[in-house]
Amino acid sequence: MYPTRNAPEHRLCVYCGSSPGRNPAFAKAATELGTLLAREGMGLVYGGGAIGLMGEVAKAALNAGGHVTGIIPEFLVKKERMLEGVNELIVTRSMHERKTLMFEKSTGFVALPGGVGTLEELAEITTWAQLNQHAKPIIIADVEGYWSPLLQLLDHMRAESFIRAETEVFLDVADSVDEVIPLYRQRVGKVRQKVPLAVIRQQL
Repeated sequence: MYPTRNAPEHRLCVYCGSSPGRNPAFAKAATELGTLLAREGMGLVYGGGAIGLMGEVAKAALNAGGHVTGIIPEFLVKKERMLEGVNELIVTRSMHERKTLMFEKSTGFVALPGGVGTLEELAEITTWAQLNQHAKPIIIADVEGYWSPLLQLLDHMRAESFIRAETEVFLDVADSVDEVIPLYRQRVGKVRQKVPLAVIRQQL
């Protein structure tokens, strides 16, 4: 772990791809989000890599003077080219430890475009909320309609009664990254941490 200055009160964990994707709008959105977080005095928590959308959002936040926490498992250090120069860099022993620390250090979550890993992280943090393990804001940044198929699938799950009213989770959807921070602020004022982190740690 590298030494760090104090992290801001509000810190968004950004889930996103370790590839840039086909559409240049995705990298542009990642850069814009990193810059906005820094300008608004909010910290970035992310997967620790220097490539793809992960690298874009972290480098943008750093370039704008923001606070960045990178958390990466040791087996991905070379594969995802661990980004040096962040304010806080944590190398974990496993993916489970990485995801738990990302949860612990974040006050909200944002999903930019990404692949199966991004989808898995979004699904897991949403499942934890559904099971009343936390109530931190979760925002889907639907850049260029990237997450539209997932949103349609969630609607289908509701229609088929696999997501019932009593287990509904509030997922805010931002059509552009400009909407992410306002949505976070609207939601964070209405929620509270439901269960101590220790409970989640025991489940891993």
